[in-house]
Amino acid sequence: MTRRPRKTKLKFWPVDVKRRTKRRKPPRQARRKRNAFSARLTIDITPDLRARIKITAFERGVTVAYMLRLLLLKTFPRARGGRR
Repeated sequence: MTRRPRKTKLKFWPVDVKRRTKRRKPPRQARRKRNAFSARLTIDITPDLRARIKITAFERGVTVAYMLRLLLLKTFPRARGGRR
């Protein structure tokens, strides 16, 4: 009968555990992007319309969310004096 090979040897933790476990902040640009679109909008659409939207977004090389944001911004531009 053959013996099973030993899986792995024990590995040691790095000396500086605090540095290894320190939570890193995301880059400034990522934080801005995350906060830029903080509200969610949910709508009901037919499966056919959803498929057409996804195909169009793929053909344009953008995400569905990005394409719909642009469409909403064009349809509902900001008022010049601030909020409406």
